[in-house]
Amino acid sequence: MIKDDVKKKLEGKFKEWRVKNPRRIYLVIDKVDLREVAEVLYSHFKMRLSTVSGIDNEDNFELIYHFGYDKTGEIFSIRIFIKNKDNPKIDSLTPMFRAGEWIEREIHEMLGIDFVGNKNLEHLLLDHDWPEGNYPLRKSCILEKRPYPLEERDNE
Repeated sequence: MIKDDVKKKLEGKFKEWRVKNPRRIYLVIDKVDLREVAEVLYSHFKMRLSTVSGIDNEDNFELIYHFGYDKTGEIFSIRIFIKNKDNPKIDSLTPMFRAGEWIEREIHEMLGIDFVGNKNLEHLLLDHDWPEGNYPLRKSCILEKRPYPLEERDNE
């Protein structure tokens, strides 16, 4: 297990360190430290970015970057809180992890978070006529009734 080495290497960069179980570690960091922490996990420990989760909390947006260490199966989940809900921004990790492009696009489209440095934040999931500024995973999202009724299906 490398969690002790990671903890030592990232000392001073995390606000909280929690070991949920021997292979699941959660860290809370400031958003300004994201690229530096990701660089350490990738370059020094050879971890990969598995995925990113996004949540609309009452007072902030929360992003959780999941990094996997394949040799031991450990997952390091880096939690970041974005307090500015009117103009949420965070640095993109796509310059380091090309595979992060789609998940950043998805989070941008569904939560409205701007990933600074991602050059392709075009629609990925929603129709192109989806209303601008209405993000379906935000608590403030307004969903309108369908303009046409769903067809009833025969249960035969």
